[in-house]
Formats: sequence, structure tokens, C-alpha cells
Amino acid sequence: MALTPTDLVGAQPGPPFEFTFDGRPLTALPGQSVAAALWAAGILAWRTTRKSGRPRGVFCGIGQCHDCLATVNGQPNRRACLVPVRPGDTITTQEGHGHDSLGV
Repeated sequence: MALTPTDLVGAQPGPPFEFTFDGRPLTALPGQSVAAALWAAGILAWRTTRKSGRPRGVFCGIGQCHDCLATVNGQPNRRACLVPVRPGDTITTQEGHGHDSLGV
């Protein structure tokens, strides 16, 4: 019988809740980061680089590399590996630097 990470550590998280990613409803568990919730949903990339448009997701997972930047509730440049996802959050793919008005 295969154990899940939750089983291995004996965690008893609260009930799942809903958030949206690029308009798609997803579920998360209390305490999950945005990155962990997206990974659990099979989403590996949620940002594109500003010059070449290459996809990015989690690289370091500790907030040092900035590869996992996402737009959370309209606020760009949030480190998805550090931001806890909350019920009703709206997460969107971040294009480039996340500030359309800069034109950079």
C-alpha cells in the first residue's frame, strides 16, 4: 500500500478549499503554498520569462531564485513557494515582469 506524504508525517489537515488558477477552479489543503497547491494539481509552470517567454515554476522552493513568481489576487511578483494559498484566491500566470505598464 502506497503512503502519501500526509500519511508519512501523520498530518491531519483541515478540509480542502477552492481557489482559481487562470480561471480554472482547483482545490488546496490548509497550509499549502501556492506552488504546492499548483504542483498537486499537476501544474508545473505559472510564469513566463520576460524576454523569451519560457515557462517557469518552482526551482529552489525557498524563495531565493524568483522563478516561481505568480500574480496572486491581482498582485504580481509573489513568490508562489512562500505565499500560502487561501480560500477564494485568484492566481494567474505571470507574463514577464508582471507589470504591463512598465513596457520593459
